[in-house]
Amino acid sequence: AFGLDWSRPPRQMNGTSFFYNHSSQWRYEKLEIKEILSPLANKERQSGNLIDYNVRAERMGWLPSAPQLNTNPLRIAKAAKDAGMSPADYTVASLKSGKIAFAAEDPDNAQNFPRNLFVWRSNLLGSSGKGHEYLLKYLLGTKHGVQGKDLGEMGGVKPQEVKWHTDAPEGKLDLLVTLDFRMSTTCLYSDIV
Repeated sequence: AFGLDWSRPPRQMNGTSFFYNHSSQWRYEKLEIKEILSPLANKERQSGNLIDYNVRAERMGWLPSAPQLNTNPLRIAKAAKDAGMSPADYTVASLKSGKIAFAAEDPDNAQNFPRNLFVWRSNLLGSSGKGHEYLLKYLLGTKHGVQGKDLGEMGGVKPQEVKWHTDAPEGKLDLLVTLDFRMSTTCLYSDIV
């Protein structure tokens, strides 16, 4: 289940970061890092929103992410081969030149959306997920209960590491599949049960 025959240790993205990023909850996050820093920390050196620190952690290799880059890894391998470089060297050079970027730096760009979501024995859209309204609005593009205004509408401090789109896209997923024997909330919204 974890692909241990490919490589060890497995690098799996934590669900909290995935859903925070792709359900656009970060667009409504009013908490700034300065508010939760240790009193001993240098507040002038630490700034930004919570999503900024997720992006920085991904960029430094501390936090696996999905999708990781704004380019399909299969295309990277082909481009590296065409350039006569190893995939690792090609990726590093392309990241430095800006030809390739981390998907988390622009989660509202259509090329960085997760397209398929498979849910196994979990009521993700009901009791198991936090931010039900955001999941419905931004991942599924259906009726939702989001009532607050995002940072752009409120004139709040926007993230530093993430590109801001005035109009956030709704309905990022193309396919939602649920494997469950109960008719949960997630099953009701799924394309295939």
